Amino acid sequence: MRLLAIGDIHGCYRSLLNLAEFVSFQEDDVIVTLGDYVDRGPDSKSVVNWVINRTLEGKCIPLRGNHEIMMLAALRGDMPIQQWLQYGGDQCLKSYSHDGYSGSAGDVDSMHKQFLENQLKDYYETESHIFVHAGMLANVPTTDQAEYDLYWERFEMVAPHMSGKTIVCGHTAQMTGVPATKAHAICIDTWVY
Repeated sequence: MRLLAIGDIHGCYRSLLNLAEFVSFQEDDVIVTLGDYVDRGPDSKSVVNWVINRTLEGKCIPLRGNHEIMMLAALRGDMPIQQWLQYGGDQCLKSYSHDGYSGSAGDVDSMHKQFLENQLKDYYETESHIFVHAGMLANVPTTDQAEYDLYWERFEMVAPHMSGKTIVCGHTAQMTGVPATKAHAICIDTWVY
């Protein structure tokens, strides 16, 4: 069994399929997805379907990203929908549209909303690594991390964690398309969109 991680997908379903083919995902691979499945790219709906299906098969550990937080807040009315649309929510809604045009909050599949609300994890930890969407405070136990650090912190601010484990994160787009590395952390958001 291999444990693999995928950074921010942002609705880029074709790129996800190309990655799966290039890496040659195996039947017993377990994939940690670091969140940000939606927004910016053209096919958030298919990306969320892919994550749901792999999770139901027991082959995916889905983490929450800040874009899922924004999407759900906008759909619940906890933030102005226009604010979410500015960060790529317009592309997300279009992928759920029944007519191929702009789409609306009502078009989003209820099963997808429930999955994004209830099944995504804050982080995933192994004996040697901590997988998280954005980052962690160095001197705070994994279980006590603040929402800001888990979902919004920039890679430049990620310091060595007290556990000594390597942090694998996304969130901070690497405009070169190449992961960024530090001795204690790896950022695999390669700016796919």
